[in-house]
Amino acid sequence: QVQLVESGGGLVQPGGSLRLSCVASGSRFSTYAMGWYRQAPGKQRELVARISSGGILTYAGAVKGRFTISRDNAKNTVYLQMNSLKPEDTAVYYCNAWRSANYDYWGQGTQVTVSS
Repeated sequence: QVQLVESGGGLVQPGGSLRLSCVASGSRFSTYAMGWYRQAPGKQRELVARISSGGILTYAGAVKGRFTISRDNAKNTVYLQMNSLKPEDTAVYYCNAWRSANYDYWGQGTQVTVSS
């Protein structure tokens, strides 16, 4: 069992930056692919960024060049650095840990609001 706790969300003006963190409990963190997803009101949850256990990065087209995902296996933590934020980035951001269909965990989410 893995528990994920996100932090770092909040209200930021357009063009600003935020860094989200997700701390995982349990062992074998390094064997999980870690991802950040987001869900805006009335929309489906979508992938934002993902980092595999081997460090392969994947980004949604809408955030490429603005967001950076990274992980620190020694701290059981994955980060999402978000720069040049836009109002359309407003959503609840969720952390995900995935190793297989039987090892697929979600955090409770953290709200990011981009507004002037």
